[in-house]
Amino acid sequence: MTITLLHRAFAPLLLLAWLWLHATAAAGAECENPAMLRMSIIPSGDLKKDMLAHQPLLQELRAALGIPVEIYAPPSYGAVAEGLLSGAIQLARMGPASYVAARKADPQLTPFASFEHKANAYQPAGAFYHSLLIVRADSGIGNIAAVRGKRLALVDPQSTSGALIPRQVFAKQAGQALESYFGQIGYTGSHVQSINRVLDGRVDAAFVASVNLAAVLSDPAAMQKVRVIWRSQAFPLDPFVYRGQLCEAVKKKIRSVFLKNDGARRAAVLENIDGVRFVPISDRDYQPVRDIY
Repeated sequence: MTITLLHRAFAPLLLLAWLWLHATAAAGAECENPAMLRMSIIPSGDLKKDMLAHQPLLQELRAALGIPVEIYAPPSYGAVAEGLLSGAIQLARMGPASYVAARKADPQLTPFASFEHKANAYQPAGAFYHSLLIVRADSGIGNIAAVRGKRLALVDPQSTSGALIPRQVFAKQAGQALESYFGQIGYTGSHVQSINRVLDGRVDAAFVASVNLAAVLSDPAAMQKVRVIWRSQAFPLDPFVYRGQLCEAVKKKIRSVFLKNDGARRAAVLENIDGVRFVPISDRDYQPVRDIY
């Protein structure tokens, strides 16, 4: 297993570009036929767990494509998009908002699969999730009026549930910008970090995804420590996307790995992400995100 951490400085982007230039076997000017496939995932906060969770999927891709497949975990949502746009990364699991932004920069970027999530304490089963505003259960904060002027944690500027929905949907409902509504705002870099800062009392509230909250608070005792005081409408789950410049034969093999839904390894990765099945998607499925972007 190859695990590479990419830092925020310029050096990692240069490295990604170098890797792409030296490891991609061009199949003419019409499409890309890489000698090695590089996949990336958005950071959730538990890097080791995320990388291990996707290993069965990497094994399936290696078998289907017949080439090496590596996974990179950049430190931010934006770094995943940069890798895709530069061609250093060919396949990625993105957040809905970061996908919409990247698609605007490269209209050939193609979402092809998502997954249905298992039911949990914060949402029913389905290929969707909610943005939740959470506080500690013992904080004395019982509604959104009581959180005014408090310390708020956001996830990442390109996080759908952890930034975009709060800034565009919650702020509209509240009648003012987040910076005016809350006393202090900071980014944590991941949903796990935002949840932990609420639990530790380092912030008073945080916007996080319902699926991430369910993963962190996996037992009844832990659930009792958090109170949800606001919930958004449902939004589509993370898309898996590939570069549209890839040769069609490569894209077809990638799609088959996700959408056959009959492999033991696929079942393993679905279990790791609390998924039920992979489902086909297209760009139009993310129009609700684009509408508020």
